[in-house]
Amino acid sequence: MQRIRKGDEVVVLAGRDKGKRGTVLRRVDAQHVVVEGVNRVKKHQRPNPMKGEQGGIVDKDMPIHVSNVALFNPATKKADRSGIKLLEGGKKVRVFKDNGEQVDA
Repeated sequence: MQRIRKGDEVVVLAGRDKGKRGTVLRRVDAQHVVVEGVNRVKKHQRPNPMKGEQGGIVDKDMPIHVSNVALFNPATKKADRSGIKLLEGGKKVRVFKDNGEQVDA
């Protein structure tokens, strides 16, 4: 089970964007996620008339390693680790390590 998923609100723990908050846009692979507004770079884009793309310099969000982000806990207003808890029906849910509340309420 993935501890950080698409749509989660996360806080950046390390790197040049440390302390920023954003939403996970997508998972690139098992170890990398793209967070909205984090690790933004300028990319020189060539025009592609077949796709209707213009050329120029565009801002692009690049992947960041999952070890450098943590889930945002709205109860404590801080970054928090997540764990996995097994419910009585055999269903797995994600919980915050700090207070034990479910991530997906």
